[in-house]
Amino acid sequence: MPVHFTDEEMALRAASATAAVGDAGIDAILIFKQESMYWLTGYDTFGFSMFQCLVLTNSGRQALLTRMPDRGTAQYTSNLVDIRIWHDVEGMNPTVDLIAMLDDLGLRGAHVGIELDSYGLKASNWELLETALDGFCTWVDASTLMQELRRTKSPAEIAYIRRAAELADDAWDAAVARAGAGVSEADVLADMQDVVLRGGGDYAGNGIIIGSGPAALMVRYTSGRRTIGANDQLTLEWCGVQRHYHAAMMRTMLVGEPSAEHVAMHAACRDALLACEAAIKPGATLGEVFDVHAEIFDEAGFAKHRMNACGYGMGAVYAPIWVDWPMLYHGNPLTFDVNQVYFLHMILLNLDDGRAMNLGHSIVVTEGGCERLSRSSLDLVVK
Repeated sequence: MPVHFTDEEMALRAASATAAVGDAGIDAILIFKQESMYWLTGYDTFGFSMFQCLVLTNSGRQALLTRMPDRGTAQYTSNLVDIRIWHDVEGMNPTVDLIAMLDDLGLRGAHVGIELDSYGLKASNWELLETALDGFCTWVDASTLMQELRRTKSPAEIAYIRRAAELADDAWDAAVARAGAGVSEADVLADMQDVVLRGGGDYAGNGIIIGSGPAALMVRYTSGRRTIGANDQLTLEWCGVQRHYHAAMMRTMLVGEPSAEHVAMHAACRDALLACEAAIKPGATLGEVFDVHAEIFDEAGFAKHRMNACGYGMGAVYAPIWVDWPMLYHGNPLTFDVNQVYFLHMILLNLDDGRAMNLGHSIVVTEGGCERLSRSSLDLVVK
């Protein structure tokens, strides 16, 4: 499979990343985030869960250290040329191979940055690497360097996200068509995932979140399937995914006669979502938009039942979770900018009465504000 972007775009990414390494005052960055590797080279795998590292020097040289099963994957999916292998043997320590690679790249005595905040660098491996680096070179935490470059999307990335959003809407249509009293959650899940895959999409960074009855308040995927009751609530949180680019949505639908509280909760969710959309514009802070959401929920009497965040970034992400940086919470000083993509989720969970209501979709920031990527209605669905 070729890289999913043009050679010209990949060259621009490599140039911007190389410049960022130089601007950070480091000689190289040790990349452990799979998202960073995918963005920089197209390399696409789940092998990051073992141990691998992509090194980018301030001269633009790239070299990947990975396991044997991913050699072919790296050759097939990426534009990488320098691919090296560490071997599975008893007592193995892949950081020894990494130090040898760094030495070969001329980085002995250098000052390097490391993506410490990564699922690809578990604590046990970091302990090995920290020991191996001692006396070889100096290092600094560079977890945000590639993260910042990935935050603003190119036109080609936006195109993939738009297709992902279409697939998310298609999945919602399938869920609405299937769900109802006496229907298994498994059938709803199967229809939603079927639509995404048959539409050319991918699996999401985590499983589709589904829960009816008391499980509608969990907003987490858990094992076990329930049959939807005659008077019930069904919470869904899912993503359309295209080339690993995610576009999330969230809904709670009702089965049977809706309660007055459910109706009021939905009205508050809708008001908060529309207000957040209106508040998003280049230069506005993520914290300010969270406060807009909180104010509406609090004034409606739902302060006890809201979350402490109301959204997060969307992009090309890998397991174990589709959440991308950054998150919308009180006081976050980061600002919105054009061509950044976010998932806005309005969540109310009344744990006392066992009622849930959720509403959310993805948006892209524009010069004049933001554009909703979903075509789906915000009306409450009652089956």
